[in-house]
Amino acid sequence: MEKFTDDVLPEKFGQEPAPGSLSDSDNYSLPASLSDHPPGDDAYFDNPWANHSSANGAFEPSDLREEQDTFGGNEPESEDEEAMDWEREEDDDDDDEDDDEAKDFVNGSQDSIPPPTRKEFHPTLTGRICDKNGVYIPDDSPPPLEPDNADDWGTFDNKIQFETGDFLFRKNQMSGGDIDTLMKLWSDSGATAPFQNHADLYNRIDSSTVGEAPWTDFSLAYDGKLPRKSEPPEWMTQEYQAWFRDPVQLIRNLVANPDFKDEFDYVPYHEYDENNKHRFQDFMSGDWAWRQADIITKDPRTHGAFLITAVAGSDKTTVSVGTGNIEYHPIYLSVGNIHNNTRRAHRNGVVLLGFLPIPKTSKENADDGAFRKFRRQLFHTAIARMLLALKPGMTDPIVMLCTDGHFRRAIFSLGPYIADYPEQCMLALVVQGWCAKCLAAGDDLENANALLRRKDHAQTIIEEFEILECWDNWGLVSDVVPFTDEFPRADIYELLAPDILHQLIKGVFKDHLVTWVNAYIFKVHGDKHGKKILTDIDRRIAIVAPFAGLRRFPQGRGFKQWTGDDSKALMKVYLPAIESYVPPDMIRAIRAFLEFCYIVRKNVIDIADLEQLQEALDRFHKYRKIFIDVGVREDFNLPRQHSMVHFPRLIRAFGAPNGLCSSITESKHIKAVKEPWRRSSRHNAIIQMMRTNTRLDKFAAMRVNFVRRGMLAPTSVPTTKRKEQEATEGHVDGDDSVPGPRTMASVQLAKVATAAKVDVQTLAEQICQPDLKPLIQQFLQEQLTPIDERLSSPTALPFFKETISTFPSAQAIFYAPSDICGTGGMRKERIRAVPSWYKGPARYDTVFVETDANAKGMRALDVARVRLFFSFTFRGIVYPCALVHWLQRVDEAPDEATGMWIVEPELDEDGNRLAAVLHLDTIVRAAHLIGVYGNTQIPRGILPAHSLDIFSSYYVNKFADHHTFEIAF
Repeated sequence: MEKFTDDVLPEKFGQEPAPGSLSDSDNYSLPASLSDHPPGDDAYFDNPWANHSSANGAFEPSDLREEQDTFGGNEPESEDEEAMDWEREEDDDDDDEDDDEAKDFVNGSQDSIPPPTRKEFHPTLTGRICDKNGVYIPDDSPPPLEPDNADDWGTFDNKIQFETGDFLFRKNQMSGGDIDTLMKLWSDSGATAPFQNHADLYNRIDSSTVGEAPWTDFSLAYDGKLPRKSEPPEWMTQEYQAWFRDPVQLIRNLVANPDFKDEFDYVPYHEYDENNKHRFQDFMSGDWAWRQADIITKDPRTHGAFLITAVAGSDKTTVSVGTGNIEYHPIYLSVGNIHNNTRRAHRNGVVLLGFLPIPKTSKENADDGAFRKFRRQLFHTAIARMLLALKPGMTDPIVMLCTDGHFRRAIFSLGPYIADYPEQCMLALVVQGWCAKCLAAGDDLENANALLRRKDHAQTIIEEFEILECWDNWGLVSDVVPFTDEFPRADIYELLAPDILHQLIKGVFKDHLVTWVNAYIFKVHGDKHGKKILTDIDRRIAIVAPFAGLRRFPQGRGFKQWTGDDSKALMKVYLPAIESYVPPDMIRAIRAFLEFCYIVRKNVIDIADLEQLQEALDRFHKYRKIFIDVGVREDFNLPRQHSMVHFPRLIRAFGAPNGLCSSITESKHIKAVKEPWRRSSRHNAIIQMMRTNTRLDKFAAMRVNFVRRGMLAPTSVPTTKRKEQEATEGHVDGDDSVPGPRTMASVQLAKVATAAKVDVQTLAEQICQPDLKPLIQQFLQEQLTPIDERLSSPTALPFFKETISTFPSAQAIFYAPSDICGTGGMRKERIRAVPSWYKGPARYDTVFVETDANAKGMRALDVARVRLFFSFTFRGIVYPCALVHWLQRVDEAPDEATGMWIVEPELDEDGNRLAAVLHLDTIVRAAHLIGVYGNTQIPRGILPAHSLDIFSSYYVNKFADHHTFEIAF
């Protein structure tokens, strides 16, 4: 099958690399063979495995050994080390030069910048600028001038001292004793140390007023009746201390942060695409903010002000396990005005408000009604007290300095509250097992049409019925005053944010669906055979081909502690692994659920997406009945599954849910609680933890201030520590976010060539591609001749005698705002084509190639496996290219059960892989393929590196990441 791609006559993309020190023969070493198998353990068999030639030659052990003897056995060990070290350096590189050049390439319709949208802003709550006294000024007035002394480093003497302190305290987290040792060594060397000791550094941080928000505390205690005939339990006599910071000051710091200047909304708005379809993205695009503005502006004094929505979130976290079991209950604060991607990007868009008290008692009193009532009331009273300073600003506007340097009059509202299901029940004072958002009872959670809970309705129930009746008949805890009663316009039932992480990923997927599949396998096959099947499923998961951002499971699902990241990673590869072991309706149910999750995780959700979301939910409800049919479940009265019915409504209210997910607060636990606790002496740790948080906030604020004044260069968003650890341990094949604004998509060759001036014919023999030169000539013909001339009158192939330069990889940069990305939504990934990856087996990645710019989804794309990245100069133009082997679709539609397209290697008339040379601008990005396993069990010894060679057909894994889900449909 002939493939046609967009014919682009490229500009000069760059200069040909200088000749490298490696000779031609040094560039290609043997792809590692399969692990040795014990006698009789046949790793090579037919259906569903392929028995034709793979990208590495005929797939037989003897041939692999022969290939090694032919051209890979004489490679010096020292040059292996050099190649490996270069690959490490390349992988960790920030690729700033590549980022700067991203705008020079366009990848066509799959990733082009969409047409502009139309926004309708609220007509009355308009965010007008004013002076510092609150008097409105003309809209074109410049912001007030601020002193910009480029030599003023605040409490630090100079740039070196500030950056050294930032490195020691924030980035390196060096202990005080180690700082003292380092400063002494510095002084002993004859140089002047930047600090006398750790106390000098700490004093400079503490003396700064930039980003300051002091801590304060209050104590609460039980004030009810004590037992007369027995000694009261300890919880009745104990005082509970809560620490917090002024929420108004924290919001002032957030709203004035110039780092958020282009990522901050002042006015509620409705957004429409070019087809006039309503779109929901950041919080202020939702209907809730608009409705709040309507209510607020009934008071004429608020006209022209801007709405600041206080977004809170809380969740218990444990810093030590075992006998200590030390817990903290942090509460965080943000504002809905900050864009979702900024709030998710760990850029201080979420701050620590305080620590809620955690009352504890003995086991014998744990279920005591009085204690449970006290625990709930303590929780609500503490939250109300912490947020109380916001109350005056909810009716009377206050003047605030904003991210753009202007003053505006602000009006506060309590906004969405981020919490998992147990915390939602505590917040809404709803009985566990009931829905916290609607009146669906614990034994009727399959009811998707229950009336929504409302504050006024709940108040009426509480007034009309006894406590026990409220509990039994309405699921209401009626003897506790909710914190929202303290604030105007606050209805906790409508403020509970949708939770993707705990309700969907950890809850429905891991705790429900995966558990039910395992239960079905044991129920049908018994313990012994069931364990064998689960072992094979684990092997299927373990051998999945590597892919950027994909966590590896070397032992399948076999580990004790599951994190949210583990569950998200398993979602990407689970469906093909269980196919053939479970009924088709189970596959359909899980597929529907996955599609639901991936839609709600999109950065922008329009009306068409909401229709697809509802359709996926309906399919999930239809097909999940299989679990009842096979005897695994009796019903679906599960609050976390029931929560799915509320997502469409909450998306309309709050915008895309990825900006309000509990993963945001959970990731904040690391920087705000866990790491400060580890840095403490453990004695009265909370005081030290608060001090550490304050110092970190000051460093962040000082850096933003210095960047604004041009004293420091902007820095990219740091990679989270967990991600760095996973990449170091090899669990995740690294990808990364791209800082800065959105740019055009691009695919660019690695900065450093593995070899230059390589003879094409010699290279063709080394890579077992004898027709490489004719393929290059055919490529040039396509580049130089318009397609209508090629079709009407075939022309001779251009004469080609040039040498080429080879490269180990290419970098794709593309717009993927729903995945880990920079604030502009850009993401980068490495596409590799190397005969030996980190001294191990070969790695030849697969890619999406755009072949029909007028089509959509997979009908616009083909899949190919890259065998070589190279470039050459022809008639003064540099051509960056890829040699690929095509894969073709098995059918004209996706697989009915999994919803994924299936492809197979495309062969020519002689049974060899169909190859082509492509311009890099036709490659969209990497693709991820998973073998169609069929009914055959995976033998031992199969590695991820073999996965793309040994199957006869492959699923195009649309669940590899969210960007793939959006293009591979």
